[in-house]
Amino acid sequence: MSAQANKEIITIALSKGRIFDECRELLEKIGITVAQKELDGRKLVLPTNKPDVRLLIIRATDVPTYVQYGAAELGVVGKDTLMEFDGEGIYEPLDLGIAKCKLMVAGVEGKTTVGRRMRVATKYLQSTRRYFASKGQQVELIKLYGSMELAPLLGLADCIVDLVATGGTLKANGLVATEHIADISSRLIVNKAAMKIKSATLKPLIEEFKLAIEKP
Repeated sequence: MSAQANKEIITIALSKGRIFDECRELLEKIGITVAQKELDGRKLVLPTNKPDVRLLIIRATDVPTYVQYGAAELGVVGKDTLMEFDGEGIYEPLDLGIAKCKLMVAGVEGKTTVGRRMRVATKYLQSTRRYFASKGQQVELIKLYGSMELAPLLGLADCIVDLVATGGTLKANGLVATEHIADISSRLIVNKAAMKIKSATLKPLIEEFKLAIEKP
């Protein structure tokens, strides 16, 4: 059996979209690339130019779970997702500084709530509950998965908690950001057990990521 056959395969879980696009640039800095024909296909497990590294393309909210249970040794995921994740078994060694945005409260400017709890629409239930609790404020949470901006406009909620990048979508729908909850960026996460078992492979790779984000 060859030395290459004995080499440990490292799986990196990430999601399509902005995180994937910006992470690809980081991966290229450390010499990991994916052929365009692989990107154009429908496969969810993508080989790279390195036989011992592959990419797993899944929903952003599933990345921490795949890493927690060891289906992937490494993952790249937004801090917003990690703030909602209540599992164990993962480390968060690096802020990659990509896919930056803010978790904000937003609503119709000047609108107030009188005589009842404020209704807040969001998919970030844990983060929203913690934020308002830190202010000593009890709110009614309404879980939505998308098109948050409609909730205040149609009277479903008084405000929303969502990610804001440029604020263009809020402005287009007549909303304004009113409170800042957290700065969000993508983080590198690693399975704790894999960090011990495959440390000889993972530690150098994590160090390469660190050097890549420090390069101008």
